[in-house]
Amino acid sequence: MADRDDFGAFLVGFVVGGLTGAVVALLFAPQSGEETRTLIKEKSIELRDKAAKEAEAALAKAGSLASEAKTRGKEAIESVKKAVAKKRPAESAAGE
Repeated sequence: MADRDDFGAFLVGFVVGGLTGAVVALLFAPQSGEETRTLIKEKSIELRDKAAKEAEAALAKAGSLASEAKTRGKEAIESVKKAVAKKRPAESAAGE
C-alpha cells in the first residue's frame, strides 16, 4: 500500500512540476505569440508522451503486483488445505 501512495505522490508532483515549469516558461519567454503557441504545442506533446509512458509503467507494475498477490493467495490456500488435511486424520484417530 505504501508503494501505491508513494507512486501517487510522485505522479502528482510530476504533473504539478510540469505545469509550473510550463507557466514560468510562458511568463518569462522573450518571444512572439506565434512562437509561444508553437512552444506550448511542443511541450504539451512532450508532457503527453511522458504521461503515457508513466501510465504504461504504472499499469505494468500494477499487473505484476496483482499477479504476485494472486500467486501468494493460491499458495496460502494450498497451505491451509494441507494443514487442515493433516489435522483431520489426527482428530479422527483420537475420536475412535
